[in-house]
Amino acid sequence: MRRVLPFLTLALVFMTAPAWAQDTDRFDHQQHAKVFPSCTACHAGAVDATAPLLPSGLGCVNCHDGTIERRVDWTAPPADRTNLRFTHAEHRKDVVTKAGQDSTLNCSACHIPEGSTWMTVEPAVLPQCLTCHGIKAEHLAAPDTACATCHYSLAQATALTEADIKAFPTPPSHDAAGFMGPDGHGALAESGTGPSTYMVAPSCATCHAQNFCMTCHVNAPETPPIQALALDPRSLAIPVKLEEPATHQQDDFVLRHGKSARKSTTSCQTCHTQESCVACHVVPPKPVGTLYAGGPGRGEGAQVERSRPASHMADFSTIHAPVASNNPQSCEGCHARPQCLDCHRGTPDRTPQYHPQTFLERHPAAAYSRETNCSDCHNPGAFCQTCHVQSGLGSPGRFMQAGYHDVFPGFLLNHGQAARQSLESCTSCHVEKDCLTCHSALYGRGFSPHGPGFDGDKLRSKNPQMCTVCHGLGVPSTK
Repeated sequence: MRRVLPFLTLALVFMTAPAWAQDTDRFDHQQHAKVFPSCTACHAGAVDATAPLLPSGLGCVNCHDGTIERRVDWTAPPADRTNLRFTHAEHRKDVVTKAGQDSTLNCSACHIPEGSTWMTVEPAVLPQCLTCHGIKAEHLAAPDTACATCHYSLAQATALTEADIKAFPTPPSHDAAGFMGPDGHGALAESGTGPSTYMVAPSCATCHAQNFCMTCHVNAPETPPIQALALDPRSLAIPVKLEEPATHQQDDFVLRHGKSARKSTTSCQTCHTQESCVACHVVPPKPVGTLYAGGPGRGEGAQVERSRPASHMADFSTIHAPVASNNPQSCEGCHARPQCLDCHRGTPDRTPQYHPQTFLERHPAAAYSRETNCSDCHNPGAFCQTCHVQSGLGSPGRFMQAGYHDVFPGFLLNHGQAARQSLESCTSCHVEKDCLTCHSALYGRGFSPHGPGFDGDKLRSKNPQMCTVCHGLGVPSTK
């Protein structure tokens, strides 16, 4: 018994207008339905690989001679630009190989929709193609591994123009929520991959090339599925824009992104190079070193523009001192010390914006008299002490040693008044244990730090913990 099998032409999905479409300037098959009893009379190439698939038009004059029918000037359209692997000869060979030499091919099974009349011709009836290939889904929702059955990769489909590629339809999966995330298109690109299958999902290779992925992925050289794609600048015809993730759109993201980066920069490496960070960070923090450096073969990724934080209002330059003193680390994220000195240190040709010229020479008197509050701008334990030690003026904390105190060896005998007047200036160089060397009631020399009229009971009633630093649990009472 002879089996009749459909001569399946695979769906011509990504192409320009097909050769057999019912356009006004192309052949009208239905108009000639009663003339041609078979398809191969004109389309001999469907069964003979050496014959042309489309007729030359010379046979038209048999009827269109000006007497029987009006004369026509018809020529076969040029070959269509396509990314299909399909040829009639190869497909016929495959069908015969699978079904046997006694099989016949029926063109209408592929080119005439089910239930339609003879010569209602279409380029290919997609549902019938998919059914024959065992694909139980809509064309663009077909499994990712099924694409390679019918289609060449984009790089192999050299006949396609940028306009053809730009007109590719968007699969429904690309519109799903979360598709742009790593669990969306990233997981999809790896589906069906493996040592014995594909290095990247065929659905990706059908429409995309490395150039497209590199628009967003600065880690493309380190991502195997992207490297499995070929380079093809035509892939950029499909518009793509690097969008901010939802987490980056939160109001406080700029302030808290450092905490996330210190935990892991894995997610940052997808879109950001080191150049993204140094756009704002004058002194790059440690996590920046884990990002890739920009350069040839790597996409630009996210472009960061440095902007003023919300806290830096119009008058911030006049009120920033307390912020800079209390939390200098926040300033160091964007600013380097020379930027501070541009304003705070005078030059021969410019008056400084804060301290007048020669202030450095007389600042001890200004600090001692509390002319200004140094700690509003400076961290006494770091800023002041660093300079004093480097200048050889830092007190080593030993008895009767010359040092910061106007190089007066006997300053220790009169330092009590200075400490009571400005204890803060003492803490620039000294810590509590320096004082307890002499002033502890538990150890040391036992000198009392309390001046005339000191009411110990009153202080103890307000803050007894302070008394225990020197007296332990045996705090004396004056009553």
